[in-house]
Amino acid sequence: MVVPAFSTRLLSVCCWFLLATIVCSPAFAQTDTTTTQTTAPQRWMIETKDGSVYQGIYLGKDENGIRLQTESAGIITIPNDQVKSYRILDERNYKNGQYWYENPNSSRYLFGPSAFSLRKGEAYYQNTYLVLNSFNYGLTDNFTIGGGFELISTFSGEPTFFITPKYTFPVAEKWRAGAGVLYLTSTLADDGFSGLGVGYGIVTYGNTDNNATLGLGYGYVDGEFASRPIVTLSGMKRVSRKLGLVSENWFVPSEDISGGIYSYGLRFMGERITVDLAFLNNKDIMETIVIGVPYVDFVVKFGK
Repeated sequence: MVVPAFSTRLLSVCCWFLLATIVCSPAFAQTDTTTTQTTAPQRWMIETKDGSVYQGIYLGKDENGIRLQTESAGIITIPNDQVKSYRILDERNYKNGQYWYENPNSSRYLFGPSAFSLRKGEAYYQNTYLVLNSFNYGLTDNFTIGGGFELISTFSGEPTFFITPKYTFPVAEKWRAGAGVLYLTSTLADDGFSGLGVGYGIVTYGNTDNNATLGLGYGYVDGEFASRPIVTLSGMKRVSRKLGLVSENWFVPSEDISGGIYSYGLRFMGERITVDLAFLNNKDIMETIVIGVPYVDFVVKFGK
């Protein structure tokens, strides 16, 4: 039986990987005639080419521009040729009179995925510990393709890189499911390392602000598949407009490495950027560092 040796190697590589890493608005109508609001009032957010952002009730659009009813400046008109982008805001996202922008990083926890996906055309760049770089792009509303590389090994001439495709879909109002692959390899040849991977399935309950995800995956290392699965249990909770709690936990089938790794931390959120400050821990780590090993990453979102 090679299961103990295999499990030890699988977990050691997974630990390295975690510690090293720890991823339908209408268009403006082109018309010269005035349009007015005939349905329920819509709240718009408009960004102009000089970087200014305006928010208010949409009153209509004509050849002079877009008219908004703002709280501080009354009715304003933004010239059409100055509009860079706009967004129709969901009134349900207003809490105590303050707009909570969409969670820009709901498709993943620290490194592991949720069953939420990037929308078609959306993308993000993630940097962890300043050395691990990953990129993800929404090919469709349900399919995301991702990949990345580790900086130090790249400069040393023996780059380590990985790919992370993921497909997700809705199951019910608050349930989503999905499946994906995480595969890591490098140009290292002296030790015969041929790569490692995890094929997984996930189920997420909740919404993009508050959710929990259960995952089940089987690992692959150096040509061997694990006989027992890796289980993940992760969650996030948004406690304010700019702050959330996040936890990602891996339970690995091995008796000699404290059963896996768990984490807990804070997520600081802007409209397009998130920063995670967390700690990775298990019984072995706790003996040396009680609160765990610090984990830091940031994510920048692009697209819609």
